[in-house]
Amino acid sequence: MTSRIITLILLLLLFGPVWAAPGVQPARPVAENAAPISFTLVKGPPGACGPGCDRWIAAEGKIDGMAAARFRKFLKQIGDVSPPIYLHSPGGNLEQALAIGNMMRERKFTARVGRTTIEECGFEAQDGDVCVRLKQSGRELHGEVWTRGATCNSACPYLILGAVTREIAPDAFLAVHSPHVILNFTGGVPTREMRAKALEQAMMRSDGMVSAYLRKMGVAQGLLAAARAVKFEDMHVLTREEIAGFGIDPRRRVETPWVFEQFSRGLVYKTASERAGDGNAFRTTRIQLFCIDANQYELHFQRPPLPPGTSEPRIKLAFATGSVDFLYPPRREQGQEKTQEKIQETWAMRLSVGQAAMLASSPQLTIVDKVATGGQPAATDRFDGAELRAPLLRLMATCPPRNLGLARSSANGPTPSLAGNPARSSN
Repeated sequence: MTSRIITLILLLLLFGPVWAAPGVQPARPVAENAAPISFTLVKGPPGACGPGCDRWIAAEGKIDGMAAARFRKFLKQIGDVSPPIYLHSPGGNLEQALAIGNMMRERKFTARVGRTTIEECGFEAQDGDVCVRLKQSGRELHGEVWTRGATCNSACPYLILGAVTREIAPDAFLAVHSPHVILNFTGGVPTREMRAKALEQAMMRSDGMVSAYLRKMGVAQGLLAAARAVKFEDMHVLTREEIAGFGIDPRRRVETPWVFEQFSRGLVYKTASERAGDGNAFRTTRIQLFCIDANQYELHFQRPPLPPGTSEPRIKLAFATGSVDFLYPPRREQGQEKTQEKIQETWAMRLSVGQAAMLASSPQLTIVDKVATGGQPAATDRFDGAELRAPLLRLMATCPPRNLGLARSSANGPTPSLAGNPARSSN
């Protein structure tokens, strides 16, 4: 009986979103009823997916056993166009991911990690049944795409490797771990030795398949080693240094567009990650702007603290028509969930509506340390300001009416701020 045992092997990378900083984290299993990955052509506002880009493919959901067939059918539907593809997936079937990756390479896709919100879903949950059916309908839909907090986990990073151009935003996440092998035996009950042998063969097959795929896609074998070092029950979120070092996205500087999001209040922000000097380490910073009322704005700049021994800095924001000092001292706190830096310091300032408008007319915004060791700036951070105007106008539309009490207080003394001091114009 045992000589006729047939082994069916299924390679899965099934675990879901990781909401944590890089490192080994417990994985979260994908629910059995998680929606299978859908491929949707989405149209957004001008520049929604980059300069001159307003259409993209949203690929979201679990990579199931029919994912590659659906992707092939989708490619036939859209014809010869190859807009950027944004992935937001908890993982799934490894072999299907590699098959999709090979199709992406043939079409020379650009791939990014991002989550899409579909306008036609209205008040329905984006991952609810109604919205999922819309995404799977084959219609071109309307929406917006975000990178903040988007995830591409388990099998998904291998899928993204198929793209000719891979752009991983500094506020998006890739996570890997070892594959899970499901062994199905027919024709009898296998012995423990037979199960161990079949599992070993399956893992060797998986490693060989992935290794060959990485060579084809021009990615370092270190990615496979990093994944195999992590148990299936856990997850490793790739650091920016690993993403660059493995050749997934080797850019020295990665910067998101200016983004407007509506939380309890409107917020405009931009995040950047840049290789520090000639080393391998990256430094991640973030600049964000929100309104107190129609006339007063608060601007925050977040960064990791300067190295020990560096003189305590005073920093300013320089733009096309002048500069403004940040308040001192900065606030230091443990990095938020999903923030790649363990400790963050936040510098704040108050701006008038006129000063905020000046930022939007500046091609570049520069954060300059005014005092540092030896009298030389310890760090200078630059942000592209060219695309700030449109999201700033959206922010302005959400600002509450002018706070007359705050205006009277400002006329009689310093304007209150989160740090307790007014912003000062710099000479």
